Amino acid sequence: MLHRILGFIVLTLLSASAAFAGDEAPAWLQTDAAIKVPAYERDVPAVVLHDEQNVTVNEDGRLTIVKTFAIRILNREGRALAEAAEIYLTDAGKVKDMHAWLIRPNGSVKKYGKDETIDQIEDANDVYNEYRVKVISASNEADAGMVFGYQITSEERPLFNQDIWLFQSHLPTLLSRYTLALPQGWRASSFTFNHSKVEPSTSGSTYTWELHDLAPIEYEPASPRIINLAPRIAINYFPSEGTSSSGSARSFDNWAEVSRWATALHDPQAATDDQITAKARELTANAKTELEKIQAIGHFVQNLQYISIDIGVGRGNGYRPHAASQVLAKAYGDCKDKANLMRALLKAVNITAYPVTIYLGDPTYVREEWASPTQFNHCIVAVHVSDETQSPTIVQHPKLGRLLIFDATDESTPVGDLPDLEQGSLALVVAGDDGALIRMPTTPPESNKVEREANVNLAADGSITATVRERAVGQKAADFRREFRKQSRATYQKMIEGWVTHDVNGAQVSKVEPTDDAAADRFTLDVEFTANSYAQVMQDRLMVFKPAIVARRESLFLTAATRKQPVILAPNAYTETVRVKLPAGFDVDEMPDPVKLNTPFGSYTTTYEVKDDQLVFTRNLTLRATTIPVEQYDQVRNFFARIRAAEQSPVVLAKK
Repeated sequence: MLHRILGFIVLTLLSASAAFAGDEAPAWLQTDAAIKVPAYERDVPAVVLHDEQNVTVNEDGRLTIVKTFAIRILNREGRALAEAAEIYLTDAGKVKDMHAWLIRPNGSVKKYGKDETIDQIEDANDVYNEYRVKVISASNEADAGMVFGYQITSEERPLFNQDIWLFQSHLPTLLSRYTLALPQGWRASSFTFNHSKVEPSTSGSTYTWELHDLAPIEYEPASPRIINLAPRIAINYFPSEGTSSSGSARSFDNWAEVSRWATALHDPQAATDDQITAKARELTANAKTELEKIQAIGHFVQNLQYISIDIGVGRGNGYRPHAASQVLAKAYGDCKDKANLMRALLKAVNITAYPVTIYLGDPTYVREEWASPTQFNHCIVAVHVSDETQSPTIVQHPKLGRLLIFDATDESTPVGDLPDLEQGSLALVVAGDDGALIRMPTTPPESNKVEREANVNLAADGSITATVRERAVGQKAADFRREFRKQSRATYQKMIEGWVTHDVNGAQVSKVEPTDDAAADRFTLDVEFTANSYAQVMQDRLMVFKPAIVARRESLFLTAATRKQPVILAPNAYTETVRVKLPAGFDVDEMPDPVKLNTPFGSYTTTYEVKDDQLVFTRNLTLRATTIPVEQYDQVRNFFARIRAAEQSPVVLAKK
């Protein structure tokens, strides 16, 4: 029996070896695999050896795209990166050829082709989606020291004579190249972002942009997203003078052109009918002001189910909302559908609104220099309001007047507020000739505030009984609301218990009571707990404890000695008052000195007072919307270090 088992193992190993030995990698991949890579930090999982895209534009505007990619796995965390994926549109593109190879350190090769390719819907959450993705994964077979490479040939019919090339992800990249081959007489231009200008080399109508030896982009807290740190180019290409492409693709010279193009897609879909008018009147029946009407309609649209159904995306329908009447009847839609329905409902009660296209992910991503709808991935709404309506999310448009900005898709953020990832963004108000790229509002710190009150009874043995109440508004309330809504009650309870016990060892939490009042833009949390030995009793006559009983739920820790990226602070405010009932027979012997910090980006204060046998401790933090350059990192790091020190400072009690 043992003999047969050993024989089976040997046969299996020989079969696996044969599977590798019988394949051969293409010459380009063999060349890449022979490259000696630099030494990187241990947490860098892989290095990109070769990342290239060759785009050939045919006379009819169709594109032939060849992608070539090679990566060396540096540690076991990098195994998941041994994967090839290509997204395509079923009615406007196809993947013609897709192959991958895995090269082991001993030189043996495994080839992946059609039999190892999975073809699946791009987003399984969509009811209907014309985007599909083909995937080859070698992650289960890859390991440190191996090289994975692939080459994909695809065709597509683009909507725009525009493209974007990201030279790297967070990984170090030795070679990144984008080549655009145009028909004779065509020309191209480009913009470079997050890097000094990358000039293309040209040969006739072929343009090549190239970068070498790009360092890894390290994660740092409160930094820009990778997509806004990695070098990228934005490209326009044009037919020869006096002619036009026989295809339907186009490019744009300015944002007014983009606005006119998008208006033609949006406006016809916002038509009202009897059902929309009736619904609008029903929703606003009890509204007494303009703002109340907007809030009633916004709340209704916000609570419609988010479902994306895009048909004919390759013909531009990915940018066109469904008719408002259809969205109302079906009670679901995606971001542009919701914005469009809200426009129609508002129109029915004589309030004008406009779609706004925006990038959701990084407020600094969109660049004014490059007029292109491809810079956006989300749609919200701008509502024209009179002077009677006041809100921190109102902006002044040069032609359209006062506009209240609202995201009808974000169910955690009510009218009068805006998700923090959209605040300060450049976004396009779609309004025909009057459309323009404008800066979205940034709410002040006091609009995103957490107020906490803690009442603590301290016993002579060091045990405490505590009640904590937090009241949050604005984006702080939205953050807490998401935490509450997206978890089961049991999971939420455990999360809050973990927050308490992190600072209060052995705490027994007896009450966790959240109250979500989204309509009023408030979220309240009440917590009660007890803990033995919170205060340290020394020699039966001294007692030491921290008056900052539990930490702020969202704290920023900037502890690294150096930094490579700027620090981005979101506007918010925090105030806390802690009242500690002192045990009988004890007086305060030592208190920390009060702290007062003032900087251009924020302020922080603490105070201590003994009153009516209570120690009253307060702390107040205000952060302003600021991007702090790397050169000033020491200043911001010192600011947060002093806050941490203040919140760890103890009070000493002594027996009378």
